[in-house]
Amino acid sequence: MTDPAEMLAGPFGLLPDLIRLHAARQPGKRAIADGASELSYAALDRAMDRVAAALQRDGTAQGQAVAMVSYPSVAQAIVFLGALRAGSVAAPIQPSATPAQIAGMIADSGANLVFLDAANAAALAGETLAARAIRLEALEDWLAPADAKPAPVTIAPDDGFNIIYSSGTTGIPKGIVQSHAMRWQHFSRNKEAGFADAVTLLSTPLYSNTTLVSFLPTLAWGGTAVLMAKFDAHQFLELAEKFRATHTMLVPVQYQRIMALPDFDRFDLSAFRFKTCTSAPFKPELKRDVVNRWPGKLVEYYGMTEGGASFILIADEFPDKLHTVGRLAPGHEAKLLDEEGNEVPPGGVGEIVGRSPAMMSGYHGREQATRDAEWFDADGNRWIRHGDVGRFDEDGFLTLLDRKKDMIISGGFNIYPSDLEAVLAEHPAVADCTVVGVASEQWGETPVGFYVPRAGASESADEIRDWANARLGKTQRLSALHVTNELPRSAIGKVLKRELRDRLAAGEFA
Repeated sequence: MTDPAEMLAGPFGLLPDLIRLHAARQPGKRAIADGASELSYAALDRAMDRVAAALQRDGTAQGQAVAMVSYPSVAQAIVFLGALRAGSVAAPIQPSATPAQIAGMIADSGANLVFLDAANAAALAGETLAARAIRLEALEDWLAPADAKPAPVTIAPDDGFNIIYSSGTTGIPKGIVQSHAMRWQHFSRNKEAGFADAVTLLSTPLYSNTTLVSFLPTLAWGGTAVLMAKFDAHQFLELAEKFRATHTMLVPVQYQRIMALPDFDRFDLSAFRFKTCTSAPFKPELKRDVVNRWPGKLVEYYGMTEGGASFILIADEFPDKLHTVGRLAPGHEAKLLDEEGNEVPPGGVGEIVGRSPAMMSGYHGREQATRDAEWFDADGNRWIRHGDVGRFDEDGFLTLLDRKKDMIISGGFNIYPSDLEAVLAEHPAVADCTVVGVASEQWGETPVGFYVPRAGASESADEIRDWANARLGKTQRLSALHVTNELPRSAIGKVLKRELRDRLAAGEFA
């Protein structure tokens, strides 16, 4: 088969084979760039061969993980994609974890090689690693010769494509194994997104599914991926203008910082056709601002790295549904369950479970954790628990209320922090905020808020708390509100509520 589009219309195929086809059909087209270097499709195809051959030379077995700890770069992308051609499993690991956690994830993955950029090699200098370290700056010295070809491998749909380690602030995060079949679903369903002639600008890391669901389809369809090592709002707009970016995936906090720039409107963003968002709550007013001021379609995705059900909100087409995360993606199913595992009636609130052709194989080496994430219906069908609580409206649009684990049970009442956060955010002195549940002898749990003040705000935390409590129900009222310079967030913008609880328990906000 010589036509990538024909292959993508089929039931299953492999990303390395698609890249080989693009290299034959459009050898000089830019495939990947990172601001410092770039590769054409022909050069990328050759580099993948050299990586795959070197992995086989160094004893990396088919199905074995290849670990990477790096900020996004062309070199990291080469290793990721070359590992797939060797039949190995790409295991990008988050540099934002502690050195001990990173060492633990490398060991957990079972990799015999780990690829490090300069910054992360320095950060891990005091750790004993379970895998041989290869420096990405010296990748050329490690690669197989320029004309090397790897031994061919046969890859089945259920074989591992990548391992993504879930975020966490303590312990070793769980490794989510995604198969080639799951990834193929991500590629083939994206025909309408227009990735074939896309220039996709990405500023989130390659260890995150947030990035991979745009990065990988861009290459599958033959577009160009431009990687940023670290996000900077101004630099993002400069690169978008320079490369005439057509597509991007950003998390809400990145949209917020970009739209807040005083000179946003001076940048030429007219090439944009497709902007997406996922991973964290996306405020309706921010969605509206992006729709009004930034050319191109805005699409919000809600789903899980583990798979399950995905929801899609085309913000431009549904301006009255911006408080939701949209409707089910084609071929996906979802239910809402009560505490006993029964489906809730229409209009009810429940835990989201979903199923689709795109679901994880399981957590790497953690059978019990995998079982805990699964739910089986009466017919034996496998569903994935999303861990979120939500409600469907009469049109089938899903409104998220909160993470199930973040729901506060105070005096027997269920309290959803997002409801309290929405009220706090309305105060003119509040720039950013969150609410967590903390232990209470009287109520079991009680809601406590944290906020970042706007520049020049004079109101005290107590005054803002009283203002909010006057607008909240009796069972929802904040027992305390603390001011902080910033909210701790993960690399993809999620507020780290556990870190705030730990800091509160340590007396930091006393």
